[in-house]
Amino acid sequence: MKIAAAQLTCVPADVPANAARAAALAGRARAAGAALVVFPELTLTGYALDSVAADPALWLTGADDPRLDPLRSAGIATAVNAALRTDGPRPVIATLVHGADGAHVTTYAKQHLRGQEREVFAAGDRPGRFALGGLRFSLGICYDNHVAQVPGAGAAAGCAVHLASSLYGTDEGVAQRVAVHPGIARDHGMYVVLANHVGPAGPWTGCGGAAVWAPDGRVLAEADGHTPSLAVADVPLPAAAGAPWAVPFERGRSA
Repeated sequence: MKIAAAQLTCVPADVPANAARAAALAGRARAAGAALVVFPELTLTGYALDSVAADPALWLTGADDPRLDPLRSAGIATAVNAALRTDGPRPVIATLVHGADGAHVTTYAKQHLRGQEREVFAAGDRPGRFALGGLRFSLGICYDNHVAQVPGAGAAAGCAVHLASSLYGTDEGVAQRVAVHPGIARDHGMYVVLANHVGPAGPWTGCGGAAVWAPDGRVLAEADGHTPSLAVADVPLPAAAGAPWAVPFERGRSA
């Protein structure tokens, strides 16, 4: 299966504009033969935490929010990250996965918040896993991927691929990007797919470098450090693929 890791420059606090930019990259991924495309942390708002905190209209209402229609109709499976409404006063940072037919597959809420995120968002309390096309996937969002238990739990559950939606900047983020993700691959024997911002992203400048790593830590595909683009790589199916499954997200159940 071909999988694409996307990097893009988001428009701060403009969900329709960012959905359109993501959908354009999804179309490019489909044209390249990819079956799934993964996007960075808070793709639909950009990393605009003050705006997200001040304006609940920026929060998605659910997996069927019509602002997701450009992605759901792209003809490729997507994993896109956004602020998502809960039953409580705060949203979660969530990755919403849809199949190529637009049907909702699963939603994962970031468990390990950092810095200002703790003032704006609630933390998730359950793992994110799903199956697509004979492969099992686990989900992590930015700092989640620095906590060994997150990808480790996915590997223990039989996941072959870990999807990381992140924001790494041009400062210490450059070193973290290349240290953390090949380490996940080697430590857990998984393929690792990293989507990242490129260009202005809140208080940072995204360093790009969206990439796919093999289970031995080798880079299979890598984007540059300055262009909205894709890294696309082939991930082989396991010899005996299991039946589709997912860990569901229940709205309102967050720590």
